Amino acid sequence: MRNGAIGLVPAAGRGLRLSLPYPKELYPVIRENRYKPVAQFVLDSLRCAGVTDVIVVINETKHQLLAHFGDGHRFGLRLSYVVQEQITGANGSGSSGLADALDCGFHLAENKTVFFGMPDTIMEPANVFGLLQEAAEEGDDAVLALFPTAKPEKFGMVALDERNRVVRVVDKPRVTTLTHMWGCIMWRPRFTGYLHHCVEEQGIGDFATILNEGLNSGLRMRGVRIDTGSYKDLGTYEEIMELERTGREA
Repeated sequence: MRNGAIGLVPAAGRGLRLSLPYPKELYPVIRENRYKPVAQFVLDSLRCAGVTDVIVVINETKHQLLAHFGDGHRFGLRLSYVVQEQITGANGSGSSGLADALDCGFHLAENKTVFFGMPDTIMEPANVFGLLQEAAEEGDDAVLALFPTAKPEKFGMVALDERNRVVRVVDKPRVTTLTHMWGCIMWRPRFTGYLHHCVEEQGIGDFATILNEGLNSGLRMRGVRIDTGSYKDLGTYEEIMELERTGREA
């Protein structure tokens, strides 16, 4: 394990759009003639970077997720689970939001370097978190892995300056000249504290707003372009069908 490093995987969403009879994090992906739940991909990426202590944020319904991953020893990890209290929003999502989910692990992550990735995504290359660690400079508060996308309306798009410093994040724009979205993030204790302040004291629930407010407050964020990599998000049926199609063609 990297000293002072911890993984953070928010898996408290209810996946209402998919209406699956099991948590969407367990959606079966077939690789090398074997079943692999989609959430295992981000866990494998963390382990590949030497991050073996991982916080998984869940809600009170995720019994099957707990049953499958357990304490993590079968996957070379040590998993800790934190429960996110649920609310029913105006859209019926039942989710308190991403920023709140990430802050749920504050008491475990406060003084550590955090490696955050989503549990319903597949990122390539597998060592993406290691690339962030290698690119981080001493003054960086956060380092974002940036993947090219043709669907900016689905992601948080990132603008960089000539030194690869993050200038702003534009969340799900319908029209933009930006070409890269953030897929996962490594951040240091200063950002952890800022996130906690935004959620607990200011009541900010939108993660893109927190990123931009952090930039305006002087936090330093670096972008790492993963131009030859890929980012697949299995949050909708459309994306799942695309994964199945490309898998058959491979």
